[in-house]
Amino acid sequence: MPGSALKAGARKLIFKNSPRLLIISIMYVVFITVVSEFSFRLPFGNIVQDMTNQLAVGELPNIDVIFTGYRPVGLILALLLSFLRPLLNFGFMSFCLKTSRSQNTDVKDLFNGFLFFTKVISIFFITSVLIFLWSLLLVIPGIVASYRYRQAYYILLDDPGKGALQCIMESGLMMHGKKLDLLILDISFLGWYLLDVIVGLLIPLPFAIPIISIWLSPYIGLTRFAFYENQVSNVAV
Repeated sequence: MPGSALKAGARKLIFKNSPRLLIISIMYVVFITVVSEFSFRLPFGNIVQDMTNQLAVGELPNIDVIFTGYRPVGLILALLLSFLRPLLNFGFMSFCLKTSRSQNTDVKDLFNGFLFFTKVISIFFITSVLIFLWSLLLVIPGIVASYRYRQAYYILLDDPGKGALQCIMESGLMMHGKKLDLLILDISFLGWYLLDVIVGLLIPLPFAIPIISIWLSPYIGLTRFAFYENQVSNVAV
């Protein structure tokens, strides 16, 4: 199914389920924005970013400096904040799944990631490590790896009984020969991302709440889930 058809289906779902869908989208965007702002603005929030930057240039993080430069409470809070984003993203994926399948949705869906805390964090950690290791070779292998594991969370949502590694391996099989299709689909949203950034810069707010994301988050979320459903259908056939 072409990306344009997937996106058209997502738009229909948004209009069909509004305003409830957009209200829940607002809550999701606010949660993600607050987590991001705290991670960026508070001193202890720079720990993970500092470590990531060092790894990106091929340097091993200096653990001694990290532990002497930050208090234990700060380290714990930084780790908690770094875990919140994948948990909230998983919750929004759950919301998109239920919306696409005409199931009852609720604000509580945004917190479904906490019901599968261990598996969600395991997928996040394992895929992050794998993507980083592939990135050590070149940028392109890292990008390819990131698309290889993109369906792992959806697979877990479809069958919560599966383990993290099984979801990751099945995602790799599902995305065989399909990674470029998903990349092209992601690129098709580039104009929306740019508009979101521009609007965010023009509107002076204490927190740079991305207004366009209120529409864009469900638009992308529903489109990506439609892509997943399409791959499941192809595998079944």
